[in-house]
Amino acid sequence: MASIVYKIVPHTLWDETRQTGIFQGAPVDLADGFIHFSTAAQAKETAARHFAGQDGLLLVAVDSAGLGDKLVFEPSRGGDLFPHLYAPLALADVLWERSLPLGPDGVHVFPELA
Repeated sequence: MASIVYKIVPHTLWDETRQTGIFQGAPVDLADGFIHFSTAAQAKETAARHFAGQDGLLLVAVDSAGLGDKLVFEPSRGGDLFPHLYAPLALADVLWERSLPLGPDGVHVFPELA
């Protein structure tokens, strides 16, 4: 499975995480009972489907090895396995965070993903 997983999150929500050191999840995560992540291969489609046209977003990279058995890959979109975290995310598990700006075509511009 993927060693790095990615979370797309609004800057404002992530600012709270920087203060507390813990990300409890976005509203959709709290409603579903787990934090939604994507692999590198899934991240662009996730952005297009769930964050189309939204500005002010961050892409957060997390080392999945540090999450242990709380990270579960489960079938979702089209049967593809998506990483779901059944615990809060500690800021200490974050490898990096990058802005996810909209390009001139209205599509998010992603950094190089591993």
